[in-house]
Amino acid sequence: MEQSLLIKFLGENPVFKIIDFLIENKGIDLTKKDIIEGAGISRASLFNYWKQIEEQEIVLVTRKFGKTKLYTLNSKNPIIKKLLELESVLIGKALDKHRLIEVPA
Repeated sequence: MEQSLLIKFLGENPVFKIIDFLIENKGIDLTKKDIIEGAGISRASLFNYWKQIEEQEIVLVTRKFGKTKLYTLNSKNPIIKKLLELESVLIGKALDKHRLIEVPA
């Protein structure tokens, strides 16, 4: 699996991997199991950082059935807005770099 520009820039921290996965799946309802598998982290890592993610309101609970909750990225969160801006800048820089390589001399 290829790393996103955000992970390449910020590093392999499990919190960044979780947030990056949520950004990639913005608007989709996800279980914690989906997040663990999609972010490529261990169950222990998710549970180590989940309280912080909930306290910072990075995720919103979209639905509940039984003990299962579904979550989605809280794109109105100021932290997420800044990370989305950063991702946009990184994409722009990568595209500029790519264009420079492709321009014939």
